[in-house]
Amino acid sequence: MYSAQFIFKPGTYDDEFYRLDDAIEEFVQAMPGYLGVERWLAPEGGVKNSIYYFADKETLTEFSRFPDHLTAKAGVQRWYDGYEVVISEVVAAYGDGKIESIASSVKGKGSFYAG
Repeated sequence: MYSAQFIFKPGTYDDEFYRLDDAIEEFVQAMPGYLGVERWLAPEGGVKNSIYYFADKETLTEFSRFPDHLTAKAGVQRWYDGYEVVISEVVAAYGDGKIESIASSVKGKGSFYAG
């Protein structure tokens, strides 16, 4: 499983932003390897994090090449006051089972786990 975190400070949105955002959301939700998204807001409220999960690297790559995504990526400075993208491979997820998450579908502890 792979995750793509889009961490950003919202800026000024316009009609093109909303059109692209809707098209991207429609495209990603229709992808067979798309697992879902979790959205977080920093306690101070200024930074948001949308974490998209994909079953495999191929699905993530296909998403990254979607034409409307590429258009939005080119305009990121126009709509955000700052951003960072973090791509990760999820190799393990564990806890007490009381919090549901997309990552919790990954079972087991990686060899890095010492506890």
